[in-house]
Amino acid sequence: MRRGKVRGRPLDGWLIVDKPAGMTSTDVVNRVRRWFDAQKAGHGGTLDPLATGVLPIAFGSATKTVPYVMDGTKLYHFTLKFGELRDTDDADGQTIETSDVRPTDAEIAAALPPFRGDIMQVPPIYSAIKIAGERAYDMAREGRAPVMEPRPARVDRFEMIERVDADTAIFEVQSGKGVYMRSLARDLARACGTVGHIAALRRLRVGPFNEAGAIPLDKLQREDDTPPTSPDFLLEVATALADIPALALTEAEANGLSHGQAISLVQLMGRIPRTADPEGGLARAMAGGRVLGLCRLEDGWLKPERLL
Repeated sequence: MRRGKVRGRPLDGWLIVDKPAGMTSTDVVNRVRRWFDAQKAGHGGTLDPLATGVLPIAFGSATKTVPYVMDGTKLYHFTLKFGELRDTDDADGQTIETSDVRPTDAEIAAALPPFRGDIMQVPPIYSAIKIAGERAYDMAREGRAPVMEPRPARVDRFEMIERVDADTAIFEVQSGKGVYMRSLARDLARACGTVGHIAALRRLRVGPFNEAGAIPLDKLQREDDTPPTSPDFLLEVATALADIPALALTEAEANGLSHGQAISLVQLMGRIPRTADPEGGLARAMAGGRVLGLCRLEDGWLKPERLL
């Protein structure tokens, strides 16, 4: 059976987009893939349609590193509007409950500590989580409200950075993988004795990618009859691994690793980064300035996990 011709250019690298409001992350991926005429593309962490900010898009072999970007630290600013609970937990939804209570700054500060550290969080019903094989948002749209079970989440920082007025406050959150800002906003409002939802949300960082390096979507846009967007906008595939501790290898070690051979950690003593966890942690294998890929430190060995 003959395989159909693969469409597009074989591009490899990362594109960091400043996502505008009103589009899904998939919409953005589809557009830039078309504009760049790329064979393969995917994103490194979903943003809701209401949200703006850093959306890393992987082309070609960069898609292999998407899980490591999604595991990285994320930084958000969100605006919490007190007094209205929405079914989506953000401004795009329908109001389902109201309250006249408006917390003071002191009450907000007192309510924040339980939301920091390792917490349990109930995701929004309008989320992509699967329940018995169905997406929660599909069930919610059909009027079959899904039962959302609490999930573990890691919140490293959660602070109010501005109190705009009695109805509105702006927060900064630094978190790990899979933390829902909409849930944080909803639950914080409840803890303050009222209800609320996210009125605005912006992501400023995902792993090694930050707001300063994000390109507005309109700067990438092209007409269908013009040449593809220049690949000069793309960052190297290995850029996604910049947050992972680097481990220098000799050429002989690198050659063995590239053929799937593990290396004894005894042999690497003195070179193992202090920030690398010897009990299952990741390291970025380097040889002569080039990135070989990712390895895992476990059971006294450095084992190849994802080679580039």
